Amino acid sequence: MSGRGNCYDNAMVETFFKTIKSQLNWPVPWQSRRQVGNAVARYIDGFYNPVRRHSYLNFQSSIAFERKAREVS
Repeated sequence: MSGRGNCYDNAMVETFFKTIKSQLNWPVPWQSRRQVGNAVARYIDGFYNPVRRHSYLNFQSSIAFERKAREVS
């Protein structure tokens, strides 16, 4: 951490929040905070973590990466 106000300290988190906002929150008018909270939880658990391709995993989803790892071992 290089100190207060440095935008590069939290670039990964900012990118994550931008992804959620652009793919989930902006297109839908929400009626309550509970609806938003449930939608974000479903998005993270249902798409962002298991299905989305990750550059760190050689552009595979985490499910595909884990399946391949089980086949190898």
